[in-house]
Amino acid sequence: MSAPGPDGVAGPRSADRPAGAEAQSSGRASARGGAGAVLTRSREELARALERAPAPRAVVMTMGALHEGHFDLVREAARRVGEAGTVVVTIFVNPLQFAAGEDLESYPRDLEGDLEGLERALSGPQGRLGVGRLVVFAPTPEVIYPDGPPRVRIDPGPMSTVLEGRTRPTHFAGVCQVVLALLHLTSPRWALFGRKDAQQLAIVTAMVEDLAVPVEIVPVDIRREPDGLAMSSRNAYLTADQRGQALALSAALEAGRRAAAGGAGPAAVRTAAEAVLARAPGVATDYVALVDPATFTDLTGQGPGLPPSSGIGGEQPGGPGRAERGRPGYAGPGRALLAVAARVGSTRLIDNCLVDLPADRG
Repeated sequence: MSAPGPDGVAGPRSADRPAGAEAQSSGRASARGGAGAVLTRSREELARALERAPAPRAVVMTMGALHEGHFDLVREAARRVGEAGTVVVTIFVNPLQFAAGEDLESYPRDLEGDLEGLERALSGPQGRLGVGRLVVFAPTPEVIYPDGPPRVRIDPGPMSTVLEGRTRPTHFAGVCQVVLALLHLTSPRWALFGRKDAQQLAIVTAMVEDLAVPVEIVPVDIRREPDGLAMSSRNAYLTADQRGQALALSAALEAGRRAAAGGAGPAAVRTAAEAVLARAPGVATDYVALVDPATFTDLTGQGPGLPPSSGIGGEQPGGPGRAERGRPGYAGPGRALLAVAARVGSTRLIDNCLVDLPADRG
């Protein structure tokens, strides 16, 4: 394997790659065929699996360490393709969306557990898959980026410069790079994304529209633990005490939602959420924002979202712009996205919810 380049992506594959690597991967793919998942590790294996896979097709893109939130995406994909269709799940920890000093190397990985979980999530009472085929694509960086760092880059635009993009300035460029590649490699009718990564959902939807990619982006609601904590692979980093402290994020969202239900305007909704985080022990707030769900235009006039003058979405903030009415992220007139990010210990967590603003917003 070649040494990683400046992006954390290895250089071109060398001729001294172990001769058995491809064969080992192919054998695993056939061994897991039939009633269970078909595991593919290379572009060639994926192409062969999809040649025989029945239509229609849906894809769920993940970085692994799968939990019930991911399985909700997979089950919705299965519902859409039906008993005869194909669900593709990609498992790839993408180095391009991690900056220096982030948790690329320590990000949890459990491919065996992921495969078992996927088969369990899609199996019926008799143990048979509820879809025609389940294809899992778990490539290495050398498979996705065979020539090393990409020669052509995707610019995710103004939405990528605020909130998550302010803290992680290269993150969404890396997300768009791999999402576009995986859409081309899997050619789905539907691609499902969780609402927990609301900014990713909005940016990917805009990319698909702007680049005329023939796929429908489908949002799936956030899965929460019984106590309200949003499910995340990074929750595994939390100690027992920190997990209790992390409940401040969902509590802040609930405070903002209650404020909106009581008739509060955007600024007051944001302030209500901020106050909960400010007094929470062990929690360091990164941002609290109230934005348009499809454009990330700030609705308070003083928050960390895009300024209304950015021109994204056209028309009035919080209302449907030139393309928003058909966007998965668009939640309807008067709806806003309340988004929070904070560190609990060394773990950075995000969460969000949709809130209904009063008709006369102040």
